[in-house]
Amino acid sequence: MSNIELNDKKIQILEVAEKLFSEKGFEGTSIRDISKHAKINIAMVSYYFGSKERLLEALIIYKTSDLKLQLENLLQENLEPIEKVNKLIEIYINRISCNKGIFRVLHFEINSEKREKSMIAFTELKKGNLKSVESIIAQGQAKGVFRKDVIIPLLTPTIIGTFFHFHMNKPFFVELLNLKTEEMYNNYIKTSLTKHIQQTIKALLVYEN
Repeated sequence: MSNIELNDKKIQILEVAEKLFSEKGFEGTSIRDISKHAKINIAMVSYYFGSKERLLEALIIYKTSDLKLQLENLLQENLEPIEKVNKLIEIYINRISCNKGIFRVLHFEINSEKREKSMIAFTELKKGNLKSVESIIAQGQAKGVFRKDVIIPLLTPTIIGTFFHFHMNKPFFVELLNLKTEEMYNNYIKTSLTKHIQQTIKALLVYEN
């Protein structure tokens, strides 16, 4: 699927699918719904993508391939280990914040064992991203800055889980923190929430003084 060229029609279908998956959930959205909203014949959707699972796979690749590239580029940057980790967190939060709907579907609806087996692209993407995170942490460990006993596979769930707890309880935090507008809410994520996650991850990585 990752080698297939995306033409305008395919992109149109993917954009509609993302919107519907975000609003109605993966199970609650049918190929018929997608074709109707995209104003494209249902046979055309099936022709391009085959099944709903394959459509979701294509959507994952379409929406997250740049995250993979950003992480790979970050590996090559000449930054101190903690600066690199902070930038890694900024990249993750920015990608999730800009694609809240599809990430919510991926992390809360797709993680059944049955679904995971059909979601090879998502699994491979997670493995690839984890390798980048492992390399960044290994660089810090080699310099003696990061602890050797860090459980690296749990760092990403800590980042993503904190974000989603905040986002899934949006009305509570909007009132609690007096975030009156969408702009204030998004800005809080970009600044205070991101900083909090950076401090949390730093506490897990760095030796206590």
